[in-house]
Amino acid sequence: MKIKVLGCYGAEGIYTDSSGREVNYKTSGFLINGSMMIDAGTIATSLDLSDLTRIQHILLSHIHFDHIKGLPFLADSLFGNIKRSVHIHSIDEVLEGLHRHLLNDQVWPDFTRLPDLESPIFRFKEMREEREEGVGELKVTAVRVDHTVPTVGFLIQDGETALLYSGDTYETKRIWEVASKQTKLSAVFIETSFPNDLHQVAQDSGHLTPRLLGQEFSKIGRPDIPLYVYHMKPQYLEQLEQEIRALKIANITLLKDGQTITIR
Repeated sequence: MKIKVLGCYGAEGIYTDSSGREVNYKTSGFLINGSMMIDAGTIATSLDLSDLTRIQHILLSHIHFDHIKGLPFLADSLFGNIKRSVHIHSIDEVLEGLHRHLLNDQVWPDFTRLPDLESPIFRFKEMREEREEGVGELKVTAVRVDHTVPTVGFLIQDGETALLYSGDTYETKRIWEVASKQTKLSAVFIETSFPNDLHQVAQDSGHLTPRLLGQEFSKIGRPDIPLYVYHMKPQYLEQLEQEIRALKIANITLLKDGQTITIR
C-alpha cells in the first residue's frame, strides 16, 4: 500500500517555529493507492482535479471538523466532472452525524442528492463494527475507539500487508486487541495531540499524550512494528517531538505533510 500524507496535524494554519520559520500545517487526510482516503481534513487543497477524480472511497473515522473539512470542496470540485459516486464509509452514527450537521442543505448542500438521486456525488456505505468489509480492492474493519463523539479506527488489508489507523482516541482497548491478532500488520498510525503536561486537556478532549502513546502502543505486543504518529497540535510540536523521542520506540516516525509511505 502506498500512502500519501495530504495532512497529518491536529490543527490547520500557519505557525512560526522556534527558528522563526513560518510553516503551513494541514489537518488529517491520507490517500491510499491514489483512490481511497482515510479521513477528509485535507483533500482539495492538496490534489489537482485529475487526482481528485480518482478518489472512489473515503473512510471516515468521525465528524469533528478537522476530519471532514475537505468534503465540501471535494464535492464542489467533482461536481460536473464525474458520473459516478464517491462512497463514504463509516458506522451509522458517523454517517448520520455527517448528514445532520454538514450535508444538510444549510451548512452545505446535500451532495448525497446532488446532482441527482441516481448519481449523487456522495453515497454513504454503513460499516458494522469489527466486521471485515471489501472497500475497493482492500479489506477494511472498523473498530470503536474512545473519543468525545462516536469514532472508529480502521484495520486496512490488501492481502499482503495490513495497517492500523487509530482514529482520534483517548485510552482505549479493543482496537489494540484486534491489532495484536493481525499477523500481517506492517504499520500502525496512532494519534498524539497534546504534550504530557496537558494530560487533563487530553483526557477531557479524548486525545493521547506521548506518555499515553507509549502505553497504548505497548498493548499491541509488537514493539518493533513501524509506528507513525499523527494529529500533533502544531503549537506544541517541538515539545511533542522531544517527549515522543524520549519514549525510545524502535521504529517511530513523526509524520509530516506531503510525505509518501509505502507499506510492505
